[in-house]
Amino acid sequence: MPTNAAFAARRSAAIPAGLSKHLDVYIEKAENAELWDVEGKRYIDFAAGIAVNNTGHRHPRVVERVRRQLDKVTHTSFQTTPYIDYVAVCEKLNALVPGDFPKKTFLVSTGAEAIENAAKIARAATGRSAFVAFSGGFHGRTLMAMTLTGKTTPYKAGFGPLVPDVFHLPFPIAYHGISEQESLTALDRFFRSEVDPTRVAGIFVEPVQGEGGFYPAPVTFLRTLREICDEHGILLIADEIQTGFARTGKMFAMEHAGVAADIVTMAKGLGGGFPIAAVTGRASIMDKIPMGGVGSTFAGNPLSCAASLAVLDIIEDEKLIDRANEVGRRLTDVFRDWQEGNEFACIGEVRSLGAMVAIEFVRDRETRQPWPELVKAITHTAAEKGLLLLSCGVHGNVVRVLTPLTIPFEHLDEGIAILKDSLRAALEKAESGQ
Repeated sequence: MPTNAAFAARRSAAIPAGLSKHLDVYIEKAENAELWDVEGKRYIDFAAGIAVNNTGHRHPRVVERVRRQLDKVTHTSFQTTPYIDYVAVCEKLNALVPGDFPKKTFLVSTGAEAIENAAKIARAATGRSAFVAFSGGFHGRTLMAMTLTGKTTPYKAGFGPLVPDVFHLPFPIAYHGISEQESLTALDRFFRSEVDPTRVAGIFVEPVQGEGGFYPAPVTFLRTLREICDEHGILLIADEIQTGFARTGKMFAMEHAGVAADIVTMAKGLGGGFPIAAVTGRASIMDKIPMGGVGSTFAGNPLSCAASLAVLDIIEDEKLIDRANEVGRRLTDVFRDWQEGNEFACIGEVRSLGAMVAIEFVRDRETRQPWPELVKAITHTAAEKGLLLLSCGVHGNVVRVLTPLTIPFEHLDEGIAILKDSLRAALEKAESGQ
């Protein structure tokens, strides 16, 4: 019988240690919000492949659409011999992405690739070179994406020099004492003392910081960024890679602020488990890309396009935007009850936008000192009990919950119960000094 330990040994021998490893669990099959490893152990999935499986694992409509495509064509490379599903995905995204103006889209394979291309487009369209991003943000691991990312370890350490003309400013996080006004003042000071705004091509922002800790950007902050960009001819670039496709209770998180970005990057939930990403922008901007300036051999693969078309239909037909809000409400109601009780004084803050939910753990609520060791113990204990959880945050002290939006509520409740038991067990170990 295959074992997780045997596969872990094979991994260690074959794969560089730099590819991070959360658990030594090897999954054999999955269905909606459940996973089974090679030893037959069942898990409730509160990770969704890092917000990829918004429509659940192997949604029947995704599987059927891809299966039909397998019988037609699996690859030609769209630039050489195109196919209609690529066009259909782009048409749908042009209609769905916020903004009452003509838009155009092209497809790539990963979120980092979308970020890289967004930066290229911004420079080509504006003739400017500089970019502003925010501390704590995550945009990917390729060179420009890594440079834009606002966290050094493990994403930047040892990989310099990075791309020049990229600058980071504080992201507004009230819980950590960084007000919206402080962030805007820092931006104004930056324009006055560091880089003239006429040299800035774009401002990259996550409407909810993902890897950074699930901190939603204040609505008024995003609206003010839009005004600043308009004033100075800067492009506002929204990274919706983790927040897109119903995750936050809107199709895109920027809709909560009523703000339309000039360029939007997408990936993860678009493919329902198949690799696909997209860049959508104002048509007037996108048409400034020189011929051949974007493209990729595998981008917009026919199988991934088929999956995406199924995903977009599922989100609409199964009302997953409404369901994201219900899932998020159920989770936050429970987590805030824990926070308000006496048992879990380690819960500093519970925050959410739709079904993008986080619990921040601290050693002391007054000092708000991060407690990453507790979070690591929680996630590993939860896995032992049959629940997959992920951490995040600059200090690694945040548990993030990203269930499939299609999760049956009995599985949601089961996962919540395991999380509570895991938290208790982790606290007992911490108190006993283990």
